[in-house]
Amino acid sequence: MRISPEMITIDCADPQTLAAWWAEALGVEEVRDYDAFVVLAATPLVLGFQRVPEPKPGKNRVHLDFSSPDRSADVERLAKLGATVVGEQSLQGMSWTVLRDPEGNEFCLADEGSH
Repeated sequence: MRISPEMITIDCADPQTLAAWWAEALGVEEVRDYDAFVVLAATPLVLGFQRVPEPKPGKNRVHLDFSSPDRSADVERLAKLGATVVGEQSLQGMSWTVLRDPEGNEFCLADEGSH
């Protein structure tokens, strides 16, 4: 038997605001709003945003990785939308930028085809 990934859920204080930010960042539309839970269909990845009472305690143990054909332009665009650039990384021919969304959740943006 095998399990299949269906959705990644991000804990946050304000699911509507964070989902709207990610919708703009990814160029997708909000699919369903259940007040404390909002779902985006970021094909092929579905993202959920779930309201939780506690603040983010520290660095994410799991984070999202994305790629772009023009990483520097997309990093600039994401920063203008409200992302924070944490730093640049590289390892054996791969290069990526670490960013944080408006609630502080880390994610990476790599050069397309580098994974």
